Amino acid sequence: MRAIAFMLGSVMALALTAQPQIADAGPSAIRKVIEEQQQAWNRGDLEAFMAGYWNSPELTFFSGAHESRGWQAALDRYKKSYQGAGREMGKLEFSGLRIEMLGPKSAFVRGEFHLAMSDGKTPHGLFTLIFRKFPDGWKIVHDHSAGE
Repeated sequence: MRAIAFMLGSVMALALTAQPQIADAGPSAIRKVIEEQQQAWNRGDLEAFMAGYWNSPELTFFSGAHESRGWQAALDRYKKSYQGAGREMGKLEFSGLRIEMLGPKSAFVRGEFHLAMSDGKTPHGLFTLIFRKFPDGWKIVHDHSAGE
């Protein structure tokens, strides 16, 4: 009987100590996705930047009064806006990240973006992201960005 009680106690202790690790894994993995996106943007690599997004026609972007759908449409829009003739990507910096876990496989992220352009302009704004955990990692499934 003591052996069973000891084993149950050990299993419960392991379960309790594992819970914080699971909770911590989400925010750190999500923060890594965002950091990798920032690095990719600053290298001028839009495909690597887009690796942080769910590659699906169901991906949604809200910007201003516009909604767009789909990973490919997002990539095309970024290319047109930041790599088209006479365009530049600038230097991107994210700040003020707040990651709130909504469950073990979903999270709500808020933050700010800042671009530094070669002409001295500094477009900036706020964003909210919804992340989902997929077998290949955390991906943004919805992006709502508003800026000046």
